[in-house]
Amino acid sequence: MECGPAGRIPCEGARVRILLAVLAVAIACLVPAGTAAAATPSGVTITGVDLHDGMLLQSGGRTYLYGTMYGCGFHWGLRSPWCGFGVASAPGPSGPWSAPTRLVDPAATSPYARRTWQAECGDTGAGCFNPRMVQRSGWGRDDGAWLLWFNAPADFTRTHANAYYVLTCTGPAGPCHDPVKPALHDCAGNGDFSIVRDDPRPPVILCTMPDQTLNAERLDASGTAGVGGGRHRLAGLTHTEAPGAYRDPATGTWIMTYSDPNCGYCAGTPTGYATAPGPDAVWSAPVNINPAWGAPASGRRGISATSCGGQARTVVTLGGQAYQVIDLWLGTRNETKAGLRLEPLRYHPPAPVGQPLRAFDPWTC
Repeated sequence: MECGPAGRIPCEGARVRILLAVLAVAIACLVPAGTAAAATPSGVTITGVDLHDGMLLQSGGRTYLYGTMYGCGFHWGLRSPWCGFGVASAPGPSGPWSAPTRLVDPAATSPYARRTWQAECGDTGAGCFNPRMVQRSGWGRDDGAWLLWFNAPADFTRTHANAYYVLTCTGPAGPCHDPVKPALHDCAGNGDFSIVRDDPRPPVILCTMPDQTLNAERLDASGTAGVGGGRHRLAGLTHTEAPGAYRDPATGTWIMTYSDPNCGYCAGTPTGYATAPGPDAVWSAPVNINPAWGAPASGRRGISATSCGGQARTVVTLGGQAYQVIDLWLGTRNETKAGLRLEPLRYHPPAPVGQPLRAFDPWTC
């Protein structure tokens, strides 16, 4: 190509165009064909579904939502009907969701308490909460069985037995039957909990203890009992509850989140985090080095000061993306109309003290 008066294109312009063309070719060579920038996942709000303090999972191309139901008239702390645990399904987290169906019959009997779930969960006013479904696939017996865990706080109040039960289900949509009281050594309390998968090893139960500290215990190959030798007072945390955890794929770090502090049905409770090399390893939480100056001691471990106006419940992974599950509580004894928020968790290793702190992408709610 000629430049200058005889070539019709000014020399400088020709050089710029040639440079841009070279850069375009170089970029095309660096980016494989068909490659697109990863889309930042957005949060999802679920309303109009009477399922609460539960979790989500994906199986067979469907997304399942599990939770405690309130619509029949259950009021926490008062003698009232216990509505049971339910499940709904949808093509994806954004819905549309099917009508919830019941997983556990309130008229069925607890093998430990020797009374119906209505008497155990409703007549006492103590409730039964935290339905956690896990498939025994890729770990332990690896037979594909579906297991539903939940807690019945009245057991601990009455006899100081652990509050937990495990049922076997016919599939991800239930129904569930044959409840057993799991033998647990480190999670022998009564509080909110999560079952954290750690394939190919059996899952770990992260649990809230009566003194509002957090413990961890590995389950056995059946997924229906603990093996002991777990961890107590995780990360030295106090006044916390509702732990959940996942392994960050980019760094290999395990992330645990929790309600910080604990607060029943609170609308706007902070969410905190801790990290560890494994779900039953030693956990540590960032420490505020100068809380006496007015900042809260939990300042550096906070992900969100208000949790989207709700309260952290657990962590789920959908399509390879971890989400914080948040109950958008109304602050009432009956939470039929409370919504649910899924907020993406994008972790960044914490910066040293004195540098900007950005442990997670800011929540979008």
